[in-house]
Amino acid sequence: MAGAAFGDPEGGKRAHLYEYKITGYFVFACLVAAMGGSLFGYDLGVSGGVTSMDDFLKKFFPDVYERKQKHLTETDYCKYDDQILTLFTSSLYFAALVSTFGASYVTRNKGRRASILVGAVSFFLGAVLNAAAENVAMLIVGRIFLGFGIGFGNQAVPLYLSEMAPAKVRGAVNQLFQLTTCIGILVANFINYGTDKIHPWGWRLSLGLATVPATLMFVGGLFLPETPNSLVEQGKLEEARKVLERVRGTNNVEAEYQDLVDASRAAQAIKHPFRNLFARKNRPQLVIGALGIPAFQQLTGMNSILFYCPVIFQSLGFGSGASLYSSAITSSALVFATFISMGLVDKFGRRAFFLEAGTEMIICMAAVAITLALKFGQGEPIPKGIGIFLVIVICIFVVAYGRSWGPLGWLVPSELFPLETRSAGQSIVVCVNMIFTALVAQCFLVSLCHLKYGIFLLFGALIVIMSLFIYFLLPETKQVPIEEIHFLWQNHWFWKKYCPPEEGKSEVQM
Repeated sequence: MAGAAFGDPEGGKRAHLYEYKITGYFVFACLVAAMGGSLFGYDLGVSGGVTSMDDFLKKFFPDVYERKQKHLTETDYCKYDDQILTLFTSSLYFAALVSTFGASYVTRNKGRRASILVGAVSFFLGAVLNAAAENVAMLIVGRIFLGFGIGFGNQAVPLYLSEMAPAKVRGAVNQLFQLTTCIGILVANFINYGTDKIHPWGWRLSLGLATVPATLMFVGGLFLPETPNSLVEQGKLEEARKVLERVRGTNNVEAEYQDLVDASRAAQAIKHPFRNLFARKNRPQLVIGALGIPAFQQLTGMNSILFYCPVIFQSLGFGSGASLYSSAITSSALVFATFISMGLVDKFGRRAFFLEAGTEMIICMAAVAITLALKFGQGEPIPKGIGIFLVIVICIFVVAYGRSWGPLGWLVPSELFPLETRSAGQSIVVCVNMIFTALVAQCFLVSLCHLKYGIFLLFGALIVIMSLFIYFLLPETKQVPIEEIHFLWQNHWFWKKYCPPEEGKSEVQM
């Protein structure tokens, strides 16, 4: 159905006339912008490891430390059940969801590059505060600054990459964000493994090293070009054309440039982008891109594993060093999976990756739940063979997530919104994502304590629901130019009643 709309020169579509080369300028811009993912990834990886370190717990959460030392049956699942401890993790995401609305204004009016720079500065300040923390209040304030940084970065970077990329390679380019996120997680896990042996201040080094990706992102951001889409949106037409020519490596950009100008004219007629996002014609983008996918991305249970991988493995009887080592293995699997997705997503498409990987994830969650139900909770560490099996199953789950809901959870929403609602839409995406990230972070340890192995069955059931959501409601978007995505809705069995062809044609004529 989608293929019929794409490439047809009727109705104002010019995609068949687009030309591009992969230039060094384009590669530099995308690599620098993608560093925004390393901020998000480093924090995802470092926070779980730090909260499992004895020195950190003794200083800030002595009750949890005492409970951790006891290997009683009732505390196997509940060793880390402490709401202030989980607030250390989740406060960042509550801050990120608040800051994303300010990020939307900056991204729309000052450009994507400005949001990237603001995010880097805020993240740097948060890292310094966390490394120097002497009490829980300092920890939380530092986490709030980190959250502001992630709110700005996650708002701007996926948009930047999608807008800079040619349609035929947009999937791979956008997933640079996921790749740097995964590399950040991996680096953080290895750093935690090393700093866990530095007493009593190793945790300070783990938290303080977050300043490194923030500094790299800020310095690189000073040399970033603004996206042509954003420059057109700001009325800088000549500059936009020059950047487009340089990024595409050709002077023959008239077709793509004219599509950007036409989209900008339509966008300028929209005075209230957030209000327009709720219009009937934008219902598909709202339901799929702004609400469904970012919420479901967190409900896979993956971020629970990323946040608390060392904690989970310690709860299951692994020693401190072994748990950090096991979490490093799972984060390595995540990086490997992202390379798979980058190489193949523009060939096989978004839907295939969502649905195939979703099946694997369901099986893995069921396997973990059944194993724990049979072999864990007796007040003793699990047998070595069972522990290895759990690590393998979790790695398979991570690889499945890493080529589907992980990268595509950012790629697909960034593709769906028209220019007039793009920054507003991305704000809702980040906001919803951070709401569910914060809720999962805040609730996972208490849920693990009370539901025990049932928490993994719950995640498996949610993955079934989200796979059905993708199967019935998401059209294939691979290689469709970002300014022509709206034509897909007119051919979709469900969404065409909200987006009839007449409305699509009137938008193009504007």
